[in-house]
Amino acid sequence: MKLLVVVDMQNDFVSGALGTREAADIVPHVVGKVVEAVNAGTDIIFTQDTHGADYLNTQEGKNLPVPHCIKGSEGWEIIPQLQEYARGRVCLEKSGFGSTALAHMAARGKYEEIELAGLCTDICVISNAMLLKAALPEVPISVDASCCAGVTPASHQNALEAMKMCQISIH
Repeated sequence: MKLLVVVDMQNDFVSGALGTREAADIVPHVVGKVVEAVNAGTDIIFTQDTHGADYLNTQEGKNLPVPHCIKGSEGWEIIPQLQEYARGRVCLEKSGFGSTALAHMAARGKYEEIELAGLCTDICVISNAMLLKAALPEVPISVDASCCAGVTPASHQNALEAMKMCQISIH
């Protein structure tokens, strides 16, 4: 069985506080990937970057002083193009870049392969890919580069190269 992890495809990362043209450009690719997964019967987990009103007082908030993905806000929500696919599936809230809960869920699922797509390649995608690889070293883990975008094109590419070095397949 395969697992698709759709990382932080939320309004604030596409069109909101931290949105970029590159993030907007991947939306059709991610939607296509999710539709393909639904049709194939692939398990899908959506992650949601989730912060509280105290975000600016957190370590992340002090280093990135841009309030985003505040729980319950429009920016926190999964983008409209993916909402129907997220309904009824696991939407895992995470307060940091990576989620050990995601790694535990994946381990319990006994998946034969795991693929990641989403935002941002150089922060949350790489963090979760590395946690999954550490927790499940014998499970093939891949990232679809056409379904990811980084904070900048250069940092996106750097993250892809770093994941390759850690035996995460990039396609």
